[in-house]
Amino acid sequence: MTTEPIFFSPVLQERIWGGQKLAQFGYDLPSLHTGECWGISAHPNGLSTVRNGLYKGKSLLELWENHAELFGGNTKGSFPLLVKVLDASADLSVQVHPNDAQAAQLEENEAYGKTECWYVIEAEENAELILGHTAKSEAEFNEKIEAGEWNELFHRIPIRSGDFFHVPSGTIHAIGAGTLILETQQSSDTTYRVYDFDRTDEKGNKRQLHLEKAKQVTQIPDRKARTNTKTVRKDKGCTITELIASPYFTVYHGQITSYWNAAVEADYLLVSVIKGSGELTVRDKSFPLKKGDHLLLPVDATTFEIHGELDFIASHA
Repeated sequence: MTTEPIFFSPVLQERIWGGQKLAQFGYDLPSLHTGECWGISAHPNGLSTVRNGLYKGKSLLELWENHAELFGGNTKGSFPLLVKVLDASADLSVQVHPNDAQAAQLEENEAYGKTECWYVIEAEENAELILGHTAKSEAEFNEKIEAGEWNELFHRIPIRSGDFFHVPSGTIHAIGAGTLILETQQSSDTTYRVYDFDRTDEKGNKRQLHLEKAKQVTQIPDRKARTNTKTVRKDKGCTITELIASPYFTVYHGQITSYWNAAVEADYLLVSVIKGSGELTVRDKSFPLKKGDHLLLPVDATTFEIHGELDFIASHA
């Protein structure tokens, strides 16, 4: 039985659209264009490693494959989730992701498709997202792409800090410049670019588009995702909000003003601290928490207490 939380060292990824905002989480950024922090990941393109305790130095993938007891014994298949923090200093490409069946058909080395969701940590004034499209048929979708009628095709929406969005596979989307987002997603790194604003890298090359695959997986006509956000606990010490409960993940936002005692019915819980600091107590043993921490609470540690003033995003499959 393991009752201690397992803290991870994040993997930082350079992106053409990245910036410097991830430094506020205490990370040592590898470049001026650091776009992604893979905070909790068992994906081979960015493996999280344990930084404390009995499993120090091991990857989350190793834990999943060799220590099923941490996850209630339910470790069939690949680890299902990936938690990121994204700094969009510039617009991300307009893109779409496949579902599980499409990923199995179109990709050789992906265990899952990619349904995701976003919690907006920060949004600058006039920040916006692209979420969805206007085409009513495949013919109209293809015509607008071929004509380059991007403004007519993409659905843009303004955003602000604290917003939450569900992005099912098959949804055209792009995170806009000036946003800092925590993303909870299926463990996949498959992206099909539809449009990249004709920008080039330092060598003058445009990034590859994936229009044929994108056309195969895009939902037409577009569907409007619903999140069914609901507050599951509110008292003088904390507010816990269930942002979404889906077949792929359940995600919570927690705001602790003094104290929260929790008993989560799950095989494990993933936690990312996005603001403030505090202390986590499991079975009378305490651990400091601070902004930028990413951790796993194994099945025997899903009854716990948190003291302090902090915000977090938590999830489980």
